[in-house]
Amino acid sequence: MSILLSVVLPVFLVIGAGFLAAKRAMIPEAGIDGLMRFAQSFAIPCLLFQAIATLDLGRDFDLRLVGTFYTGSFTCFLLGMAGARFLFGRPMEDAVAIGFIALFSNSLLLGLPITERAFGPEATAANFAIIAVHSPFCYAVGITAMEIVRAQGSAPLMIPVKIGRALLGNALILGILAGLAVNLSGLSVPTILDEALHLVVRAALPTALFGLGGVIARYRLEGDLPTILFTLSLSLILHPAIAWSLGSLMDLPEDAFRSVVITAAMAPGANAYLFASMYQRAMRVAASCVLLGTALSVLSASIWLALLA
Repeated sequence: MSILLSVVLPVFLVIGAGFLAAKRAMIPEAGIDGLMRFAQSFAIPCLLFQAIATLDLGRDFDLRLVGTFYTGSFTCFLLGMAGARFLFGRPMEDAVAIGFIALFSNSLLLGLPITERAFGPEATAANFAIIAVHSPFCYAVGITAMEIVRAQGSAPLMIPVKIGRALLGNALILGILAGLAVNLSGLSVPTILDEALHLVVRAALPTALFGLGGVIARYRLEGDLPTILFTLSLSLILHPAIAWSLGSLMDLPEDAFRSVVITAAMAPGANAYLFASMYQRAMRVAASCVLLGTALSVLSASIWLALLA
């Protein structure tokens, strides 16, 4: 109970405040959109830039860590796609979108703040190592699978171009790439610019969490409940279980082990809905999974934190 009160609930109270503000029209939809644009297109890219620029790649970018997380993530994608197709009889394009929901855990807006509150800012280096690969990996997998399905089994030559456009048009990925460039070049960020970045970075997560609540308020939990519960069981139960098993097998350091399990246990992120919307496939399932999964994360995150403690 102390974990729930001290670590998990503060994060979800900020999300809840955004949810209520949007539901009661205290902030119009345009205001919520503005908050999310500021967070996702400016503040969080600054956060990622600053974190990746100062990350000790030799120490924190552990292939065992990345392999543990993304083995579980890709397994959930395959099972989500197969379950949607063969258990629930969805068309293949729907199945890919549902697989993407199970693939894309909310590593940034939920995994990062919960890890920081539970174990301290110094314990989040592994989170940033996961986040650095997250969007490029997930979008590359999702877009490739969808385009192959749409091409009826033969991958078109334009797939690499589509993947490249999707990745380079994403501000979060640009922030990561800029941070890597500074890190690998050995350059230092001028002090005045670094202080300005600190000011913006401090606003990033609270703004994004509040805005996330406002975005979730637009969704409705409706229909397709068996598919939704199946997909969420992959995200909230199977993925962290795989991360726990592989992390133990690979003897990950304690901080890395905690980060990989907590990040794997997070609900599907809003990008799952954006991907479904991009292809106009399984949008109701995606919206419902983001809504219900975020609510269930209060309980699931507390359980995994208790096990880790």
